[in-house]
Amino acid sequence: MKKIITSALALVAISSSVLATSTPAMAQYYERGPRWERRGPPPPPQRHHRRNNTGAIIAGGLAAGVVGGLIGGALANDSGPRYYADPPPPPPPRCWMEDRRVPNAYNGGWHYETMRVCR
Repeated sequence: MKKIITSALALVAISSSVLATSTPAMAQYYERGPRWERRGPPPPPQRHHRRNNTGAIIAGGLAAGVVGGLIGGALANDSGPRYYADPPPPPPPRCWMEDRRVPNAYNGGWHYETMRVCR
């Protein structure tokens, strides 16, 4: 039942994004000529100096990914019940057949019967 509901919600989300109406483009504003005539001169070109590029951004991204993975794994692992294996069953009892002397209910005497004896 849970899979059916999840599938239905995913289908609704996908179909709503496909069937969504788009707004018409607004193409009324058009500026002729260079823009700096009204707004000042263009900005100077940027120069990229890569003298101290030690890879700190890449290392920071990797560290954030590792920490995020550890936190996400801990959250995913902590939810839900735990199932432990049952202990093994006890060994079967040692049993054998033995003749034992039992009282006779008819005449108050004794007789022998074969009985199963387990320890």
